[in-house]
Amino acid sequence: MIADSAIAAMLEREKARFEAANPKSRALGAEAARHWHRGVPFHWMLDWGTPFPLFAERAEGARLWDVDGHCYEDFCLGDTGSMFGHSPPPVARAIAEQASRGLTYMLATEDAPIVADELAKRFGLPFWQVTSTASEANRAVIRWCRGITGRDKILVFNGCYHGAVDDVFVDLRDGVPELRKSLVGQVYDVREHTRVIEFNDLAALEEALASGDVAAVLTEPALTNVGMVLPDPGYLEAMRELTSRHGTLLVFDETHTISSGYGGHSMTYGPKPDIFVVGKPVAGGVPCAVFGFSAEVAQRMEQLREEGEKGHSGIGTTLSANALALAAMRANLTEVMTPAAYDHMLPLADRLAATLERVIASHGLPWPVVHVGARAEFICADRAPRNGTEARASMQGALEHAIHLFFINRGVLIAPFHNMMLVSPATTDAQVARLAETLDECLGVLVP
Repeated sequence: MIADSAIAAMLEREKARFEAANPKSRALGAEAARHWHRGVPFHWMLDWGTPFPLFAERAEGARLWDVDGHCYEDFCLGDTGSMFGHSPPPVARAIAEQASRGLTYMLATEDAPIVADELAKRFGLPFWQVTSTASEANRAVIRWCRGITGRDKILVFNGCYHGAVDDVFVDLRDGVPELRKSLVGQVYDVREHTRVIEFNDLAALEEALASGDVAAVLTEPALTNVGMVLPDPGYLEAMRELTSRHGTLLVFDETHTISSGYGGHSMTYGPKPDIFVVGKPVAGGVPCAVFGFSAEVAQRMEQLREEGEKGHSGIGTTLSANALALAAMRANLTEVMTPAAYDHMLPLADRLAATLERVIASHGLPWPVVHVGARAEFICADRAPRNGTEARASMQGALEHAIHLFFINRGVLIAPFHNMMLVSPATTDAQVARLAETLDECLGVLVP
């Protein structure tokens, strides 16, 4: 155990160090607070745990520089938005070229067939649509699933996060479904149409689907937003069989698990879903998301359209599939998200996970390192969680806050949520070594 007094002392020292080292960020924060609510353009920017917001100046590859001139080894990578590196040159060129020809037309461009072919080939589903964000994609998918099945229920897993979609903001607390307390201004009880169970609980999954009223199971193949929770051996295959048996559509949101391997988790490890969603990294960081679906789903979608009134469907926005996003996605899919990129990322992430395990063990701590593909996380607990309840119980907010701030003050960025790290095609062995050395130094202070 790490003493509370050691954590509190580290936090006090690291806050003072940050304040002294970042005068320009402090000044910009004061200026921004005049008119930005809470002092930042969007509230995520307060989640780093710094005494005031850290302001970025530029980023390239797997490094980021702040306005005070500090350079960071970046293992957060925009919480996956820049998973393939900051401003990959092919994407940057495509953005510049398209910007001179127009940003959005509400018309397709010559990039469209190339992008569609790439998506179908890589992810194994024949038909695709483009949205601006994964939140928008998941919202559209839920509507399609309810429409084509005639069922109103969706099933999600405790601790899930699928963007800003009201339907998924349901948690289990002591086995009882409740509305997530962070859901602001909700005026109806989404539990009327959403069921929530624990990940890796096969009996609960069988029971939830047996009634035959669930339109879709929406999940990540491995949970990543309540900490990392990996599927038990055979669990996803059983999920695939059960959803098929009960006429429920299986939806994999791979916005984060795209890091698992070329083609995402489902193409690397199986099974294949009926509908596949991937968001922020797919266009190299330009706002964009896609959802793909089987031929059977496409046919049922067309039947539903024929039965309904033509016009506004509640799906899509004016900027969906804009020309800039399509150009960026084409460059990213064909030149950046390549097999060669994964051939670099995956072995390097293996080395990162093994190195972290050795560092943690050298300090006599039992913390596990959870790892799949290019993503890894160390858990400040005795064992790796198997579901959302166990994942929440393993979180130690003050300790994680102290570790994150210690890292920032020494030029290392990991995700501000729990202890998650990503390796990109631009990440080097030297950066991995520096992260490990920083963790070693941090634990040396916390565990004398």
